Amino acid sequence: MEAVILAGGMGKRLRKIVKDVPKPMAPVNNKPFLFYLLHWISKYPVEKVIISVGYKAGSIRDYFGDSFENIPLVYETEEMPLGTGGAIVKALKNTTGSDMLIMNGDTWFPVDLNKFYSSHISVKSTFSIALKRMQKFSRYGSVECREGKITKFNEKKFCEGGLINGGIYLVNRSFFESRLFPDKFSLEKDILVKAAGTSVLNGVIFDDPFIDIGTPEDYQRASILINKNLLLK
Repeated sequence: MEAVILAGGMGKRLRKIVKDVPKPMAPVNNKPFLFYLLHWISKYPVEKVIISVGYKAGSIRDYFGDSFENIPLVYETEEMPLGTGGAIVKALKNTTGSDMLIMNGDTWFPVDLNKFYSSHISVKSTFSIALKRMQKFSRYGSVECREGKITKFNEKKFCEGGLINGGIYLVNRSFFESRLFPDKFSLEKDILVKAAGTSVLNGVIFDDPFIDIGTPEDYQRASILINKNLLLK
């Protein structure tokens, strides 16, 4: 399995407490947040990781180099912001396999990738999304899923309980090769929202810890959550 990590974010909302580094390089317990993502996926049969970089890309290359835990690292640079969709399409040029793992570089959601992959393959899905079950949330839009198929993405509003997009995907390359895309587009708004309800999107629900370090409050919680999770492994 090959993996693509979207690590081009600037982290504007974190600037008051984390300066001059890409968001995935924000330090958590004296290591970049991206370190923990690579450490997690290195425990699974991942053969290569393509890191999509943009803002201050050199800081990521300089820190991680060409490999992590013997997994080759390849960097694909956005010369200008391409959106999540554009970054993925460009990064996939460095892959050769049929099904790719794709994830956001600012989200900690250490699901069982073997279980995720098995579900993806067993239903012959072209696009699977790891969903997180949450209670009392308003920062994220909710996701409706029926019998394993994603039927709708809802706008952000307070929810007593529901599912959210965990930012981890398994995608068959045919999904992208059979469609024409602009150079710059949003995977979430331009593709996923429109594909919901068409039986294309497969949803797999997990209850693993989840955090998105995009806000100062959640970034400050990340060290506790990651430390606790690593101790349990």
